[in-house]
Amino acid sequence: MRALAISAVVGALVLSGCQTTGNNIGGVEYDKAALGGLIGAAAGYGLSKGNANSSAQNNRALAIGALVGAGAGAYLDNKEKKLRQQMAGTGVEVNRNPDGSVGLIMPGNITFDTNQSNIKSNFYSTLNKVAQTLTEDNKSAILVTGYTDSTGNDSINIPLSQARAQSVANYLTSQGVPRSRINAQGHGSANPIASNATPAGREQNRRVEISIYAAN
Repeated sequence: MRALAISAVVGALVLSGCQTTGNNIGGVEYDKAALGGLIGAAAGYGLSKGNANSSAQNNRALAIGALVGAGAGAYLDNKEKKLRQQMAGTGVEVNRNPDGSVGLIMPGNITFDTNQSNIKSNFYSTLNKVAQTLTEDNKSAILVTGYTDSTGNDSINIPLSQARAQSVANYLTSQGVPRSRINAQGHGSANPIASNATPAGREQNRRVEISIYAAN
């Protein structure tokens, strides 16, 4: 039974690392949920086989791995699709992160005033839509990460980015997202997504990102 449980978890983890929307392999489009199910099934079978289980146990592990993998993929696909619709025209970018989570990039110019951590009032309606999707089932695990450009030093940038991430997390909590499912972090000028050598690049780097994971 331990092998079965591990196989299910591995199936989900492998799937979450492989899920992307609109991608292809070798130029051929593929069904993400189906692919996730196959990967989860393979992981489940491989682990149970390695533990010298019976054929029946191997088959059960394969089935559990497939179901968990496909379920996690379908869950995140649904969240991504809905958020893309809701965020259209808001300035918020929705994508799929390399680790399989659904990512939202919220530019600093539409979320906060310069050097401030209070959310702009006209951005509340956008966050309300995000909260609406997250509270449909309250099964998501959410990571909110704040970033700044390279202007200034860590003693300023890290606390500011942390405060901004916490402001977003607090607002989502106020809209019904369980606090236990949200983690807020500030990374200052780390992980830039554009060059800090230009005003346009620095503007892109001043941002808050929300990563959404499948969780029980």
